[in-house]
Amino acid sequence: MAVEEKQISYRIYLVAFSFFVIACAITFKLTNIQWVKGDYYRKLAKERSVKNFIIPANKGNIYSADGSLLATSIPNYTIRFDAVAPKEEDFDKNVKALSDSLSVMLGKPSSYYHSELRKAKADKNRYFLLARSLTYTEYLRIKSFPLFNLGTYKGGMITEQKTVREHPIGKIAERTIGYERITPSGIPDGKGIEWSFRKYLNGKDGKILKQKIAKGQWKPIRDINEVDPQDGYDVISTIDVYIQDIAHHALLKQLELYEADHGCVVVMETKTGNVKAISNLGRASDGSYYETVNYAVAESHEPGSTFKLVDLIALLDDNKVDTSKVYDTNGGIVTYYNRKVRDSHEGGYGKISLARGFEVSSNTVMVQAVYDNYKDNPKEFVDRIDALGLNKPIGLPFEGEGIPYIPQPGDKKWSGISLPWMAYGYGVSVTPLQTLALYNAIANNGIMIKPKFVTEIKEWNKVIKKYNTEVINPRICSEETIKKVKAVLENVVKRGTASKLYSKDFSMAGKTGTAAANYGVNSGADKYYISSFAGFFPVENPKYSCIVVVHKPNTSNNNYYGADVAGPVFKRIAQKIFTDAPSTNEIKNLNSKVSKVEVAYQQYYDKAQSEKKTLPNLKGMAGMDAVALLENLKIKVKVIGVGKVKKQSILPGELLENVKIITLELS
Repeated sequence: MAVEEKQISYRIYLVAFSFFVIACAITFKLTNIQWVKGDYYRKLAKERSVKNFIIPANKGNIYSADGSLLATSIPNYTIRFDAVAPKEEDFDKNVKALSDSLSVMLGKPSSYYHSELRKAKADKNRYFLLARSLTYTEYLRIKSFPLFNLGTYKGGMITEQKTVREHPIGKIAERTIGYERITPSGIPDGKGIEWSFRKYLNGKDGKILKQKIAKGQWKPIRDINEVDPQDGYDVISTIDVYIQDIAHHALLKQLELYEADHGCVVVMETKTGNVKAISNLGRASDGSYYETVNYAVAESHEPGSTFKLVDLIALLDDNKVDTSKVYDTNGGIVTYYNRKVRDSHEGGYGKISLARGFEVSSNTVMVQAVYDNYKDNPKEFVDRIDALGLNKPIGLPFEGEGIPYIPQPGDKKWSGISLPWMAYGYGVSVTPLQTLALYNAIANNGIMIKPKFVTEIKEWNKVIKKYNTEVINPRICSEETIKKVKAVLENVVKRGTASKLYSKDFSMAGKTGTAAANYGVNSGADKYYISSFAGFFPVENPKYSCIVVVHKPNTSNNNYYGADVAGPVFKRIAQKIFTDAPSTNEIKNLNSKVSKVEVAYQQYYDKAQSEKKTLPNLKGMAGMDAVALLENLKIKVKVIGVGKVKKQSILPGELLENVKIITLELS
């Protein structure tokens, strides 16, 4: 028995000791959690239950040159209800009025909201959805409703905000206005003003502290933000909505007519380089056209005959030949290294001058002129191209600017046909904006300027940054060369390849271009044409330069030339600008004085001031002036005849207080 009791005692001691050890372990763990790792666990708990959320800043607006909105940020609100937050008495007191207000604003019956809100209260729903996609004005309105006006804690209103980017003018110029978008691979895909000027537009994000509630949802802890967001700056673009609309629809009409694959048009202000319109349209599978790629900026391709302007500038400015130099077109074919250069006009043009060869876009004339004068030193011709800046990108602010290609003597790709092929726009590659910059330089008396898309960064009315006109090349050639080239470009429209575009109502100058792409493919199945026209208007004092490029026009009717496909777009733009735009004629010498007018005015003034209390002598005074003078003296006037005052019914010197009415006879 004693042994048994002793064993029981041992067991009791063992159990007691086990409990003691466990108690010590728990005490140690609690001490460790509270004092040793307390900060870590408190931080962890806070991170899992309380968290800072980003409040995206409102992006700045993008405006056109005439003040129209091109892109703007619109806040978008979702409203939810935390049914646990309001006290019972506050909820019961305000739920009916809140339901009525929600019904008026959101359209559903008051009974619906009354029932749903009470159900949410009964279910202790802390994240009941009330409304989505509210505007800022609607958000302020719902925030003032009964119960919700008590605040987040007492009223239970939960607000979620996000920003939506809108383009008020729709898809027009969308690729140039752009958007900030990142592809899954992390590559920016905006490439327009939105992306390029994002550091100004984006602003600085704010922060709001939220607490985790049931079902993984979060609600704001306070009514105020931890850090308020700072709105981005506004960007003022060079785009003119009126000209943009003209250019867009002129290009669209022609693309649809020729069922072309894609095309672009750019209109630039001659003196400033401000791009007033830019449209890039690509064909979808259903045959419609929309802004896909910024072809004017990104697409580098063989320009064809628009490149012949480089030939003319080089030949004239290097004093190789004059425009009167005569060349034989040799039946429309010349051969170099067993490769033929052909004129589009079968049989050639006979013997014609260099100027005429340019006007009719004779490949044989331009190639002969370049090859004969530069074959011994092709580097001289290539250096001229490089000096024009066509061998490197312009340096636009956009991502993805096309890379030009100008073959250089000594390169692996240089061969005997490189020089003659360059002369008519093959074997080289430039972007439409590079070609436009060159033609604009001719219009701008030799000053080549960089195309500009943004003029200012603003915060309300305060200018943060201003973008001035940037000169690429202050003098691309001599003034004499400029004059000759302008005359020849004008004749292209008057009597050359673009004669169909000629109008007696407004003057234009430019050059057509038709390039065959994929011409090296043996089967010819993939061969297509690139039709273009580049020029400026009006010729006398160029205000705008413009380029139109159309890729893969339908060739079924054998009508794919630049003058027929691209030229009409150019003409339509020039015509609309000059016929629809309001007159801005300047009145010169507005402040100059005309002696005859001055004398008449002095006579009128003298009459009015001579005698304040008596009737003046009006004889010889213009009838209109006499009437005005007398009416200012509170005298009624009857007039007989027209012209100057011959006789007045009351003699001069009569007291005015005695004169009520007077008759004037005019000669």
